[in-house]
Amino acid sequence: MGRYDYTGKKVYMGIDVHKKTYVCVSVCEGNVVKKDSMSAEPAALITYIKNYFSGAMLETAYEAGFSGFHLHRQLVNAGIKNSVVHPGSIEVASRDRVKTDKRDAKKLAIQLSAGRIRGIYVPTLEQEAKRNASRLRDNFLKFRHQMALKIKALLFTQGLIKGEDDTVLSKKWLNKKVLEVQQLNFPEAYYYTLKRYAEQWLRLTDDLKTIRNELFSMQSEQERALLSIYKSAPGIGDLTALKLKDELGDMRQFSNEKKLFSYIGFTPVEHSSGEYVRQGHISRQGRATLRHIFVESAWIAIKKDASLMTIYQRIAKTRGGKRAIVGVARRLAGRLRACVQNGVFYTIGSESLQEQKVDVKQPVNA
Repeated sequence: MGRYDYTGKKVYMGIDVHKKTYVCVSVCEGNVVKKDSMSAEPAALITYIKNYFSGAMLETAYEAGFSGFHLHRQLVNAGIKNSVVHPGSIEVASRDRVKTDKRDAKKLAIQLSAGRIRGIYVPTLEQEAKRNASRLRDNFLKFRHQMALKIKALLFTQGLIKGEDDTVLSKKWLNKKVLEVQQLNFPEAYYYTLKRYAEQWLRLTDDLKTIRNELFSMQSEQERALLSIYKSAPGIGDLTALKLKDELGDMRQFSNEKKLFSYIGFTPVEHSSGEYVRQGHISRQGRATLRHIFVESAWIAIKKDASLMTIYQRIAKTRGGKRAIVGVARRLAGRLRACVQNGVFYTIGSESLQEQKVDVKQPVNA
């Protein structure tokens, strides 16, 4: 019996991606027509698609996650339309208690065929590389913080610092403590442990300075122009501007504020029925790092921008300070999007940022 001819037919494939395998379920005309598993090699998947679905109008989808966008780029380069889907946007039935790879792939294929799936924005390889470089500093910062906790824990166990000690570690403070341990004749192994921890903390501190300088030195003229726009907003400094630039770019992928808020996770959860409408806390389905940046920046911004302080005070009266600062963070993100897309600097107290448009592909004069 020969293979079924899919020429001219629409085929939708859900792919459940794992480190070692791809599980694929294909749907055509509302019916599951094929289920297969194969090694997790993009080339193998592309060959499989071309062999079994030659002539079909094929569309694929897989969940965003650990695997990144390599598979997506390979599929697109092979002429296959693909969507990378946020896991939280996939519909799950309330009574669906069984989870298997094939069921997950089938769910993707069916929802894709029904038009109920929307792919996330996929950055270019260059954009992704910049993101990774920017996140490198965050990871080193996390390692240094962990090392600081180990040092303080070690000192606390010997009564060398108090439990409520909130000293911010510095080279001078650390060297003083190492010398103190040496002079108090603690066992050699204890001195050795503290000294190695201290050396590691100091090395990470030097690495952080080097990484910071190198991150800024590798910026192109166009990227420096974007940085200057991000940095013009109140509450946003050099490193924060760099993170936002690497994560959000020129924001052309957000055709409106709602899409930006959804990406960050600033969209409120809504429970509505009939004439009753109730909006709750923010969904948090988005980049937690970006939410943190905008919320932290908002606390500084309300002290510098009177219009944002007015917004904060108005919301705080009825909904409390925490919700008020999230509201300010949303407004700050929306204004910054308008600045970046129009190629203008943030104006303190300005509600409207729709000034003379400048192509953001062109450098902005600082």
